[in-house]
Amino acid sequence: MSLIKSMQEKILGRPSSITEDMVRSALSSIMDPDLGKDIVSLGFVRNVVISGTDIKLDINLTTPACPVKDSIKTQAEVALKNLPNAGTVSVNMTATTRGQVTPAGSPIAASLGQVKNIIAVASGKGGVGKSTTAVNLAYALAARGSKVGLLDADVYGPSIPHMTRPDAPMQSNSNLINPPMAAGVKIMSIGLFAGGDKATILRGPMVSGVIKQFLTQVNWGDLDYLIIDYPPGTGDIQLTLSQTAPITGAVVVTTPQDVALIDVRKAIAMFDTMKVPVIGVVETMSYFVCDGCDKKHHIFRDGGGARVAKEFGISFLGDVPLEPSVATASDQGSPAVVSHPASSAAKAYTEIAGAVASQVSIIHEAYKDALNHFSIVWNSQN
Repeated sequence: MSLIKSMQEKILGRPSSITEDMVRSALSSIMDPDLGKDIVSLGFVRNVVISGTDIKLDINLTTPACPVKDSIKTQAEVALKNLPNAGTVSVNMTATTRGQVTPAGSPIAASLGQVKNIIAVASGKGGVGKSTTAVNLAYALAARGSKVGLLDADVYGPSIPHMTRPDAPMQSNSNLINPPMAAGVKIMSIGLFAGGDKATILRGPMVSGVIKQFLTQVNWGDLDYLIIDYPPGTGDIQLTLSQTAPITGAVVVTTPQDVALIDVRKAIAMFDTMKVPVIGVVETMSYFVCDGCDKKHHIFRDGGGARVAKEFGISFLGDVPLEPSVATASDQGSPAVVSHPASSAAKAYTEIAGAVASQVSIIHEAYKDALNHFSIVWNSQN
């Protein structure tokens, strides 16, 4: 450093270098909008390296699917560049997905021990786009960098294999089934073992046994999110799922009309009874935009999902328009978020995936001690 520059810094009161305290102070003004705290107090700022006036650091978020990741990075870069005499600024965005604790020796440890979050996608009735939502949610989370699995628990109407077209499952050396992959997502369904045109004829106890096998004898491995496509209704399968695995939260799918909302209320009540947090409501078939008039037509009424979410004090995660491309993509085995990413429906599902990831992080932040306690107690009782 030249003598002239050194004298200027002394006269003007400008430091010749930057300290870590200065970096953290500058970043403490950046808030995580979901968790309601600044990124410094949340412990997001890591691996700060300062070379003179050059700054390099990591910001470690709670999920790779964080919808405000780019915004936080931009804010951090601006804040650091505004430091006196700041040189090169390098902000690396990373993520460590928050999840529940599964003690070693638990009945689910071998299969689900490395699964951080289990998300139920449910509806009180069929025909509302629940499976389509589950598939697009899983693929959208995977596209954002999360490790994702998708379990088709709709034993009597398994549609996931047709919508994803994975390879056949194989047996592993550890006596666990290795789930096949489709677009980076691990897939499991009874439809992989029986042909798509074969009827599943099972009594209640046998169905419960199949569900337990999917949760305890499948090598799910290290996952940020395991999405479970629940069957419609509030019966044995739903009860078995909640008794076998600690569900992090549930996404409830509906269409706008009152006849669908009647059953949605039952689904929400079911999860409340089973002490499963409801992450929020997704409304499908919300509206149709015709080619000629570019106007939204609310074919099945308007705003039902938002109304029921407000009624129960839970989040409305988003609405999905009625688009032919969604059905076409599902029939071709390549969901809309992959095959038609620029479509309005795909964009809606991508935003919903970000909202789900945010709500899961909020659940863990708000109830982190309670969730770990629940996980330990739950495992000790099974």
